Amino acid sequence: MSVPIIRTVADLRRVVTGWRQENLTVGVVPTMGALHEGHLSLVRAALEKTDRVIVTLFVNPKQFNNAADLAAYPRTEHEDAAKLAPLGAHILYAPDGGEIYPESFATTVSVSGVSKGLCGAHRAGHFDGVATIVTKLFLQTGADFAFFGEKDFQQLHVVRRLVRDLDLPIDVIACPTVREDDGLAMSSRNVRLSAAERQAAPKLAEVLFAAAKQLSVGDRVEKVLAEASKAIRAAGYSSVEYLELRAEDDLSPLNVADRPARLLAAAWLGETRLIDNVEVVHNV
Repeated sequence: MSVPIIRTVADLRRVVTGWRQENLTVGVVPTMGALHEGHLSLVRAALEKTDRVIVTLFVNPKQFNNAADLAAYPRTEHEDAAKLAPLGAHILYAPDGGEIYPESFATTVSVSGVSKGLCGAHRAGHFDGVATIVTKLFLQTGADFAFFGEKDFQQLHVVRRLVRDLDLPIDVIACPTVREDDGLAMSSRNVRLSAAERQAAPKLAEVLFAAAKQLSVGDRVEKVLAEASKAIRAAGYSSVEYLELRAEDDLSPLNVADRPARLLAAAWLGETRLIDNVEVVHNV
């Protein structure tokens, strides 16, 4: 059994039109490939909620602000299709660059507010690239539901905001971060870690969970974040790009954990940038 691969908007819309004539609901799982269990968990969630599931695979150049990072990003379409087949995904939509960004393409979707700070402060143009490709994929697939992981928590907020602001007829479903047995958040970039780096990598999550526990019982935010940042670097990370407490509902910065919040971090381990976030429950 194999998953059908579609490469053009016209062919995709032809299939989706047939589904619509049968009154079937459609879910989409946008990805850049190099699928891991985190992606597959999104596909399973989509299959549970919708009648037909489209997984998209497109390594979007517009959301990379570093040419070397784009070049190094794993491209594993054959392996990805093999992982999807036993799950029962209905289509793998894998367009090429010309199909997504034809010659003289001139439109950018930009979401202000929630895109500022955090990853937005360190990856110029990244969220414009995310918002543009997501808008196109939503319109191309005509899906009723879109499934995103909470690991990319700022991205989730960006997508929700553009859907609300542009009145796009799609519901965004957030799914929990999937972790390795040692706590490391699953990411396509994890394959770029050396053996020694892979051993050190779970410390990021370990520190975040410990800090979140301290914050939830009222420990001072500034002190907790300073100690956590120091612990991440001591674990072998070369730098902590950001470590911040943000409100769960709108990503506004918090100086005190007095409402539901997320502790978000990005840190460099060798040449690999890892991000993670954990929930901070308000208990005081």
